[in-house]
Amino acid sequence: MSFKIVIPARYASSRLPGKPLLDIAGKPMIQHVYDRACESDAAAVIIATDDQRIADAATGFGADVCWTSDQHRSGTDRLAEVAHNRDFADEDIVINVQGDEPCLPALLINQVAADLAQHRDADMASLFSRIEQEKQVFDPNVVKVVMDGSGYALYFSRAPIPWMRDHFNSDSALPPELPHYRHIGLYGYRASFLKHYAALTPCLLETEESLEQLRALFHGKKIHMTEALISAGHGVDTEADLVAVRKILAE
Repeated sequence: MSFKIVIPARYASSRLPGKPLLDIAGKPMIQHVYDRACESDAAAVIIATDDQRIADAATGFGADVCWTSDQHRSGTDRLAEVAHNRDFADEDIVINVQGDEPCLPALLINQVAADLAQHRDADMASLFSRIEQEKQVFDPNVVKVVMDGSGYALYFSRAPIPWMRDHFNSDSALPPELPHYRHIGLYGYRASFLKHYAALTPCLLETEESLEQLRALFHGKKIHMTEALISAGHGVDTEADLVAVRKILAE
């Protein structure tokens, strides 16, 4: 099984401006992400950006950089442009490794690629992990996913789903009979789907939840989910995350 990795990276961030270039243990964050990607079985690793500062940093540590438009609504839209510009074959598997995941294990990248290769009827593949703390169910920064009996995503939300009508009025721990699952934002696609995704009309669900995968579900596409084999590590969304990751990688 062969696959490619594309790392979408933009400079603008409402909470952490210039996030890809923030220093972590002596390297810009985007370099840590690139290093993790290169530890996988990928045949190629590409950084996709619309910012000259990121492009200069990436070429400085030897990465392959693909220049993309600054008008993209999501990372998936950016990957679609890369698939077009680099003339990926329709059957190519492409993994979207987000540029703010400097601790992401290569094993999970390989897992998503293998899962998509195994499920030929899926347009996308992604990962989930079980939520153990009730407070995470109510945290809008923790994206929840509900799946059907075959492991295909039914819906993603920042809200608590599924809503446990009777339980959430109590203070007890999450009951095991109705588990809640956290979505891990690592995506696999076939290049044929990426080329089609860019032409799909953005939907209100995607815009209001700020979750790009909802565009695919809205238009009837199939996303296969599988449980992550190990922890996905610590991503960087906030200043507190940055402090935590700096400590982890310094050690």
